[in-house]
Amino acid sequence: MLGLASAGLSPARAAAGDCGDAAALVQQAYPKARKSADGTSFTLEPHTSITSTLPGTDAPFGLVCKIWPAHVDLLLVAVPLIDSANGDHLHVGDIELLVVDRNTRRVRQRLLQPGLMTDDAIVIEKVEFDTGRYALAPEVTAFGLRIELAHHSLTAPFAETDLRLYARTGDTLRMVLDGLVVAGSGGDSDGSCAGYFHSSQVSLAMSPASHQGYHDITAVEQTNTDSPSPDQNGECHSHPGKPVKRTNRLRYDGSRYAVPAALKVMGL
Repeated sequence: MLGLASAGLSPARAAAGDCGDAAALVQQAYPKARKSADGTSFTLEPHTSITSTLPGTDAPFGLVCKIWPAHVDLLLVAVPLIDSANGDHLHVGDIELLVVDRNTRRVRQRLLQPGLMTDDAIVIEKVEFDTGRYALAPEVTAFGLRIELAHHSLTAPFAETDLRLYARTGDTLRMVLDGLVVAGSGGDSDGSCAGYFHSSQVSLAMSPASHQGYHDITAVEQTNTDSPSPDQNGECHSHPGKPVKRTNRLRYDGSRYAVPAALKVMGL
């Protein structure tokens, strides 16, 4: 395997603290943005908000930054753009990815991803960069964006971590992998003990084989199950099933990596 990029391990955390002067960064990237009185949020016309530039606050809808280890002169920035005119308690919004020169603070590449900050009963809990070394080709190293979602229910819990990969081509930034589930869990329960639960983790590694000039990506998924039930005394006992491993090979088709149906995110 080449350039191991493990999805089963937590990637390096990416927080607004890596942005330096985050407010100045936003102002340079969005010259027409109007700064709030306290300087911690911005408004774009007509009713789009950048809700927080403070580190560790308003997560996951604040600014996220990470120095890119593969290109230490560059800063990766994710800017949630939230529709402030949305009248209910859900979030509606996009996210824009910026590749910024750390010395000049100039935006070298940017890509708007519509709808990625929209949630409902299944809520977005975290957004972070994955800077595992995704060496797709001799001169192409991608970075990842992970979005964690969850539905906190006693009887039907659900959680999922989605990964998207992005690569620079000349002056453009483009998505090369759209919506791969790298971790998930869920199940059904009576709310006290009896039920069925499952969880999965996907580890990724670059393969020596290639298609259309880009290395294949090997995705190994391990799924675990459990069917807890009460005994005759009412005590709850776990009954784990045998772990199941599946290996998928993601191949580049000249535009994007094809994602197996079983590993696609919701809605794709």
